[in-house]
Amino acid sequence: MRICFWNLIVFLMLSSNIRGQDDFFHRFADSALTLTKQNVHYDYSYFSIDYPNGDVAADKGVCTDVIIRAYRKVGIDLQKRVHEDMVANFEIYPDFWGLTKPDPNIDHRRVPNLMTFFGRYGNTKPTSMNAHDYIPGDIVCWDLGGGITHIGLVANKMSEDGRRQMIIHNIGNGQVLADCLFNFKIIGHYQFE
Repeated sequence: MRICFWNLIVFLMLSSNIRGQDDFFHRFADSALTLTKQNVHYDYSYFSIDYPNGDVAADKGVCTDVIIRAYRKVGIDLQKRVHEDMVANFEIYPDFWGLTKPDPNIDHRRVPNLMTFFGRYGNTKPTSMNAHDYIPGDIVCWDLGGGITHIGLVANKMSEDGRRQMIIHNIGNGQVLADCLFNFKIIGHYQFE
């Protein structure tokens, strides 16, 4: 009797922890969905922004800004976290831009940097062609070809045929909800809380 009681307590503790994680990722995905209601023009210009909690103008942005804004809605400042990690570990981040030191205005707005950060501090998940591997709140990165990378967030909404989750992203037409999970080569898949 005593063993069963303790097993029940352990089960309840573990299941509430898992439920808590699920709740976070569903809240995160829901917060990203609200971004699709904003009118945003694709603009990859360099902007000087505040630090911490800096953001480009609300009517401008790129794919990374969708992720940054969604995390900010749940109390996480990716600008600050990425910048602090790059200050401490600059040499492990990609060197595509010829920078000699971190720049809090732009570093968190680059897909390869977010991939490095999520790979270090998040849960790296398989990059499969199995739709069931992608759940609300997951971050997905793609190779669009020609050295261009892209990032989006798995939504709480299913595709019209019910076979896969939809994606919240900005690939040039603003912050939108789209059925595009497998439209490009997936090169990164993460969960980060």
